[in-house]
Amino acid sequence: MSIIGVGIDVAEIDRFLAALERTPGLAHRLFLDQELHLPNGERRGIASLAARFAAKEAVAKALGAPAGMHWTDAEVYVEDSGRPRLRVTGTVAARAAELGVRSWHVSLSHDAGVASAVVVAEGRAGQGPTSGGRGGAVSPRTGDSTHAYCVQRGDGQGGGA
Repeated sequence: MSIIGVGIDVAEIDRFLAALERTPGLAHRLFLDQELHLPNGERRGIASLAARFAAKEAVAKALGAPAGMHWTDAEVYVEDSGRPRLRVTGTVAARAAELGVRSWHVSLSHDAGVASAVVVAEGRAGQGPTSGGRGGAVSPRTGDSTHAYCVQRGDGQGGGA
């Protein structure tokens, strides 16, 4: 397998919080309910949400930032071990399949007021119907920056595992 794409993004946590506060419904446009809450039902902290947003931006970059991708079609979840994973569906899974993506690696971090994420899309180059390029993501910039977490591999077709 080879690297199909790499994406990195940072989110300034206070700026991300301000965007959520001033834009009603933004959190539900960016995240699935299970991303907004911890397994025990408590609301996930803002630093963790900012890192997840950075991961979604990084996914878009790894896929060449195509138009029409839906934020909620890339889900960041955590295994029981604490490792973050990526599950893709819908528009994101379709683009990943076009490029031949078979697995994902994701790393999340937050520290000193900044959240960050790195995403690596791995697969067999030329296995999809197109060989798309790489580029920067276009997004409603809600703020971005850096921190470290852990790396985990997931499959590119909607299953984490």
